[in-house]
Amino acid sequence: MEPSFRRIFNAAFSPDFYPRYLARFEQRVGCKIPFRVAETPLFFTRGLRDRLEKSANEIVQQISNPTLIARMKAAIPAALDVPGMDALPNCVQVDFAITRGPDGELDGKVVELQAFPSLYALMVLQAEVMSEMLAEIPGLDRRWSIYFSGLDRESFTAHFRRAVLADEAPENVVLLDLDPPSQKTYPDFLATKELTGIDAVCPTTLIRDGRKLLRKVDGRLVQVRRIYNRVVFDELEVKKVTLPFKYTDDLDVSWCSHPNWYWAWSKYTLPSIDHSAVPRARTIASIERIPDDLERYVLKPLFSFAGSGVKVDPTRADIDAIPDEQRDGWLLQEKITYEPGLIMPTGEGVKGEVRMMFLRAPGDAAPKLVLNLVRLSRGQMLGVDQNRDLTWVGGSVGILPVD
Repeated sequence: MEPSFRRIFNAAFSPDFYPRYLARFEQRVGCKIPFRVAETPLFFTRGLRDRLEKSANEIVQQISNPTLIARMKAAIPAALDVPGMDALPNCVQVDFAITRGPDGELDGKVVELQAFPSLYALMVLQAEVMSEMLAEIPGLDRRWSIYFSGLDRESFTAHFRRAVLADEAPENVVLLDLDPPSQKTYPDFLATKELTGIDAVCPTTLIRDGRKLLRKVDGRLVQVRRIYNRVVFDELEVKKVTLPFKYTDDLDVSWCSHPNWYWAWSKYTLPSIDHSAVPRARTIASIERIPDDLERYVLKPLFSFAGSGVKVDPTRADIDAIPDEQRDGWLLQEKITYEPGLIMPTGEGVKGEVRMMFLRAPGDAAPKLVLNLVRLSRGQMLGVDQNRDLTWVGGSVGILPVD
């Protein structure tokens, strides 16, 4: 969105740029990318980057209040209340829609937040490959950064390793997800292996021995002492997977992030945040009278991934169809007007969301803003599962030149 870099990129863009970029990216990761990758980075203006950084830090600081956290624990289902919850999560994501602020400048409005791992490692590799591509374009052949809080590639990787490993040996830590090679996030699993040395493991392959979880490594049984948890609970429910342990068991493991944070810091938290970057949001159960102007709102399930279940243009019938006992699980949030401010070579505008990504290593007082990812869209929905038949949409990175 920085105009001078955008003009240079668009002028240099050619039909062979994207296939070369995607091929190089997939070669660098070591597998096919099963979701849409965008043709372009988002070139941050300094003003937009600073606004997003300030808002993200303020929001995370606000929701770190122990009194609020105690209230948010009500979101944790009793049947999934995992022992050993820590004081703050290890992984936090704050998603901003890029909007046009009242002062006419680009700004961000919060779409959602979650305390669940995201594509930390993959963004490192994607940014590196994009930087290699930009190095071939005069005027863009410079150093670029996706990092915050004074981090660079080396210091980010060190912080990421501390958060994920917590001083454990890599063979005693696993990235846990159902059938990892089948997941759309599998490229990130490979990137995480590169940066931390840990394996992606399906929970059905673990062995329980009392309070211990074990896995087989080269014919040996090795204790799993820490879990980088990527299992989405609704996938467990939908697929009716039987595990050799229960999340609620008292196990000799630590978590990154502890599973309870999946529930406690989520869309469930949005109605409790008082910040100019957070649009008004209320659960259906808390609304005495459904507003007549529903075109100003979005209807969202509190717990879902990749935009599933979201009603961008809700109707009264959609709300009436929600059973009374489920109404505290749905959010009515003021609709956000996205600014189509990323201009394609054809002159069309593209909308964007920026995910501001935090990490907290064990022992750290607070989560630290570390890097970002970007999703670009030309439709109503911003997830990488949407707009698959369009160009200049999908996953990307927000970059700024290194001074």
